[in-house]
Amino acid sequence: MENDILEHYKETGIYTYAGAYGDYFRSLPDEIPVLGRLICGQVIHRVTLKEGNTNANEKLLYGDMNRYPWHRMRCEDDVFLTAPALTAELFRLDGRGFVKDRKVENKLVVTCRYVSVLTSAVLKAKGIPARCRAGFAPYFMEGVSMDHWINQYYSKEEGRWITFDADGFYEEGGMPLSQYNMPQDSFDWVAKAYLAVRKGKTDGKQYLYADRLGTCGLPALIRYLVYDFHALMNHELTYSFLPAYLDGRLACLTEEELLELDVLAGWLLEPDKHFESLRKLWHQERKFRVLNSPLVGAYDHGAEFSDMPRVEGVSKNF
Repeated sequence: MENDILEHYKETGIYTYAGAYGDYFRSLPDEIPVLGRLICGQVIHRVTLKEGNTNANEKLLYGDMNRYPWHRMRCEDDVFLTAPALTAELFRLDGRGFVKDRKVENKLVVTCRYVSVLTSAVLKAKGIPARCRAGFAPYFMEGVSMDHWINQYYSKEEGRWITFDADGFYEEGGMPLSQYNMPQDSFDWVAKAYLAVRKGKTDGKQYLYADRLGTCGLPALIRYLVYDFHALMNHELTYSFLPAYLDGRLACLTEEELLELDVLAGWLLEPDKHFESLRKLWHQERKFRVLNSPLVGAYDHGAEFSDMPRVEGVSKNF
């Protein structure tokens, strides 16, 4: 079973397939901290760009934000969904590829999910079992756990998954976080957080989804529960996609629907132990995989899904 799991995480999906960049990815550093810092140096987080040369970038760890071109998009998440797309644009902006001295004006502005996808793609190209994980990070802001994507890779030498976060120069900035070998309790795993709310241990308001609408608690956790499930199946959803039956309904699910998610969360607590159950659910329960997007709505899924719950004004009807 362990071999099946590791082979699964060597496989790629639509977002992590290296395509023409396989050989290039394999030429990149093998040491995870070195690789992570190299990838981090190719991008700017949208929040870092917005805050300029303050807060996390006070020491210009990410470069001088004043040099970022006015005509470039302030966030390019909608443009570069896959690892090859990210890589192609990096080469277009600087033909040297992934370089330590990339200029600010030649960096991509993307959020954590995209860094996580690119990192997993490189590791998978190297034959290293790797997976993206979606959850919440309590180390950015006091009293708040922000929605966040990180990575895990399997260390053959240590016989375990090692968790790391390549989305920033945290250690260089003085954050007390061992970011390339994170303790289990340094990250808020979404399944654990979701079940804590369901069991009444917390109201979950500390778990915040960064949509600038203040979405927190169960609606934020359910969204990321689905993202983590998809990520473990090598299908790293971007923020624009959500299962159709959940679209616009995250705050008003029935108790029966929540009980189904309770089971999923229980499996996600130990995804390797419950790998077969997760994989069976992935292949047999269609509602977790029939997705709405900006251009695909509830009315696009055919007669088979005609009884799917819809929210007027939210579900698309083109």
